[in-house]
Amino acid sequence: MSDASDSLSPRIGRDDVAHLARLARLSVTEDELELFAGQLGEIISAVARVGEVAAADIEPTSHAVPMTNVYRPDVVVPSLPREAVLAGAPSVEDDKFRVPQILTEEA
Repeated sequence: MSDASDSLSPRIGRDDVAHLARLARLSVTEDELELFAGQLGEIISAVARVGEVAAADIEPTSHAVPMTNVYRPDVVVPSLPREAVLAGAPSVEDDKFRVPQILTEEA
């Protein structure tokens, strides 16, 4: 089911999928690399086809129906004391929650 727009979309290769998996810190098998490369290629082609449908005389919208934001006034209310909040934490350092590091400097 290939058409002209498919040939214009960039090819997603195994190396691209492996790179994305490393960035997302996902463990991906060799079989999954090939599978995901094909699936990502199909997604990019589908998005390209949607872009072709957009007509100049149609105003861009973010929602199919009109939307209105509902605002409320900000009201200051008392909060829990810091000691009470930190008492429930598994680890505390310098009066703050201590959490494991998830990012490294190499990114």
